[in-house]
Amino acid sequence: MNGSVIGVSEVTTGRTRAITAENPDGAKAGGARAQLPADASRDTHPARDLGEGWKVRPSVLIPPHDRLVLAHISGSGYLRHLWFTTEPRRLRSLVLRMWWDAAKTPAIAVPLGDFFCLGWSSFAQVSSAPVAVNPFGGLNCYWEMPFRTAVRVEIENVGESTAPLYYQVDYELTSVPAAAAYLHASWRRSNPVLDSSIHTILTLPTGSGGGHYVGTYIAWGVNSCGWWGEGEVKFYLDGDERYPTICGTGTEDYFGGAWNFDVQQDGSPRGYTSFTTLYSGLPQVIRPDGLYASQQRFGMYRWHIIDPIRFTDNLRVTIQALGWRSGDRFLPLHDDIASTALWYQSDPEGQAESSLTADELETL
Repeated sequence: MNGSVIGVSEVTTGRTRAITAENPDGAKAGGARAQLPADASRDTHPARDLGEGWKVRPSVLIPPHDRLVLAHISGSGYLRHLWFTTEPRRLRSLVLRMWWDAAKTPAIAVPLGDFFCLGWSSFAQVSSAPVAVNPFGGLNCYWEMPFRTAVRVEIENVGESTAPLYYQVDYELTSVPAAAAYLHASWRRSNPVLDSSIHTILTLPTGSGGGHYVGTYIAWGVNSCGWWGEGEVKFYLDGDERYPTICGTGTEDYFGGAWNFDVQQDGSPRGYTSFTTLYSGLPQVIRPDGLYASQQRFGMYRWHIIDPIRFTDNLRVTIQALGWRSGDRFLPLHDDIASTALWYQSDPEGQAESSLTADELETL
């Protein structure tokens, strides 16, 4: 078979290719052909004694306020693996966009760090099934990503200085089953959450068609004292209005934890405990440093790979910002919540995205 999931031992007719800075179009026998620069920098180039066929162009530089097309592939197949690395401080100033087939709007439009569960521009180990972040800053994506006629992968630098980027786009040219849907990802931020204390993670309006929701990543910045995760995650499916079909029991519960993510020892709290597993995790726990980094920050993911949330026409996903106040009463919060939603849909067109400017993305 030439489908998306194949046995490791099964031989197929698919053709494997990879796009890197050394082979920017993924051509067969197109790698390791970069030439040493002709200008004076040739005298200081690390490969000046070796020349063509060695490590001549391992990365690219993206000027400020510029966009770079990393990959533009024609044909049908799957992106099998994405790998990136850059300076950690660039993770919120580089924006990843991806278009499937002839779509006019990107199906994926997310800050690079948030797509890889690093919403606070600092390194954390992530050891999940579709996303792995390895020392020190190797960003790996294994989400299933089919395309039928074309795919374009682009990075925008919204920052004020030139950004280095190392990358590899591994793909297979092969047939794609009719039932295969396209991966979508969108980013939203409430900074702060307003008086309703509800942050909307995703809204797909009536007429969006069927699909399934597969993942949530949230970068949560706390703006008050005390525990912040009593809010419920709600899924409004196919016409739900006031009441959702799926309603969780609390923020840490939805992300696979319990009891404030607080490991107890001899009856005493030890504080927030980070973890990373195949389908859920709290990889980032950023504590105040006593100076300018004065607020707590958290990064959490939940992948609905084994338990997808299926919808046939429309979907809305929300989370409450809720803590505790005196007298055992809930306290609506005004925290900084930035969410990344991932889902599969038969339509390759993306949502109308916001501008994703440097001011909107920066980690305050």
